Amino acid sequence: MTAGQDSRERALLAARAASEKKAEDIVVQEMRRLLPITDYFVIATGANRRQVDAIIEAIEDALRVEAGVKPQGREGLDDLTWALLDYGDVVVHVFQPELREFYRLESLWSDAPFVGLSETGIADLCYSERIEKLLSRPAMPAAPVREGA
Repeated sequence: MTAGQDSRERALLAARAASEKKAEDIVVQEMRRLLPITDYFVIATGANRRQVDAIIEAIEDALRVEAGVKPQGREGLDDLTWALLDYGDVVVHVFQPELREFYRLESLWSDAPFVGLSETGIADLCYSERIEKLLSRPAMPAAPVREGA
């Protein structure tokens, strides 16, 4: 992959890197119609601090090596209950289970469509019952663009 690849490819690369470190509940949401600041959220869960740290490191390494990008911002790396990597057009959130359940970002932004991860080659995706239900919902129709707005 090259530095010129698009944000969708970078988001899917981050999801694949998270999967390689056994992250659970990995989802990618397209945010570009809802947020002017980013195109995609990648959200994943690590069981504990050590796993969250390993997932974050794997994502940073993959995006640096395969996409030629480094995060513009890094947050939550001290306590590792919710770590965030901000690549501008892709924002990665890696939670421990308790905070993932509490904040429910994927539900908060439920109008954002989920991106299918089948094209990433990820095998054996592991989803909690709550995330499985979210992913099985019919896609919301895109909001119409208001003319003159």
